[in-house]
Amino acid sequence: MTIGSGSGTVAGNGRTALVAGATGIAGSALVDTLIGEGWTVLALSRRPGPGRAGVRWLSADLTSAESLAAVLGPENPSHVFFTAWSRRATEEENIAVNAGMVRDLLSALQGKDVAHVALMTGLKHYLGPFEAYAAGEMPDTPFHEEEPRLPVPNFYYAQEDELWAAAARQGFTWSVHRAHTVIGHAVGNAMNMGLTLAAQATLCRDSGQPFIFPGSETQWNGLTDMTDAGLLAEHMLWASTTPAAADEAFNIVNGDVFRWRWMWPKLAAYFGLEWEGYQAEPRPLEQSMAGREEQWRRIAAEHNLSEPDLDRVASWWHTDGDLGRGIEVVTDMGKSRDAGFTGYRRTLDAFTSLFDRYRAEKLIP
Repeated sequence: MTIGSGSGTVAGNGRTALVAGATGIAGSALVDTLIGEGWTVLALSRRPGPGRAGVRWLSADLTSAESLAAVLGPENPSHVFFTAWSRRATEEENIAVNAGMVRDLLSALQGKDVAHVALMTGLKHYLGPFEAYAAGEMPDTPFHEEEPRLPVPNFYYAQEDELWAAAARQGFTWSVHRAHTVIGHAVGNAMNMGLTLAAQATLCRDSGQPFIFPGSETQWNGLTDMTDAGLLAEHMLWASTTPAAADEAFNIVNGDVFRWRWMWPKLAAYFGLEWEGYQAEPRPLEQSMAGREEQWRRIAAEHNLSEPDLDRVASWWHTDGDLGRGIEVVTDMGKSRDAGFTGYRRTLDAFTSLFDRYRAEKLIP
């Protein structure tokens, strides 16, 4: 679907990016990438992040049209990067809240010089929403962007619809970025496998336990892929400034594939742990890591860690969902390659460099 003329202009002598969800995994990586490329960044979140040159923090409630209108009224970004989401109990609520955030933010920018809006979504576009995740009708893998929508309600679809409607109304180009299991640097994020596995390893080492793979036999033996947050940021920046990528939806994964039976021993070796693979049935983290909050507080105190609240470090439920799937999930990147994007990450290196950063910033010992 191609909507939007790209008639917005860039004010002044540079580009100004509005990053919605700027403290999340994708948002914080975008801030880093944009600053590195010399952009001025308006970082939008409920709570401001750390101060740094080139970044101005805007605090707003993304679920409030009034809050967004008040905060964004004086601003005039040339590019918008939307990476925020809010988890709700049902998909009906997910649609109402998350599509509403896209609609209200873009409405608050009506009449501004916005040239492009990039929306981050994910593979639930193909796998289905949380209520029917990897359980109903799905296209065959590897997933391709031209697959039709599934016949079920999905907040990603609703977000796309709001994006396209605003593009037609306001005259900007757009791009959609469908990532798979994003790992990156963020605390308090609801979907962060990288920090979750680092927390699991830390707790296992403290308890003298092996590093146990929590997921399904299919995930242990089958092929999969992932998305490094830095690569996702590069992809969103590329699409927002490349005419050939305008008004398109793209998958974005690292570009390699692996099996967890190969990856898991390497992650265990990084942490100096014995490991166990799949054995007869999944062993979910929500069960095996339950009740570890005080253990984490003790570890945090002993090692002077920056976050003593385990709930802000680990998202057991999300990692269980990804590693517990009963289907093999791989993602095609041909559309991006044809359009000129050649970015790549080796997933093992993405994990280990991320763990190094967690240690340097005292998130794990």
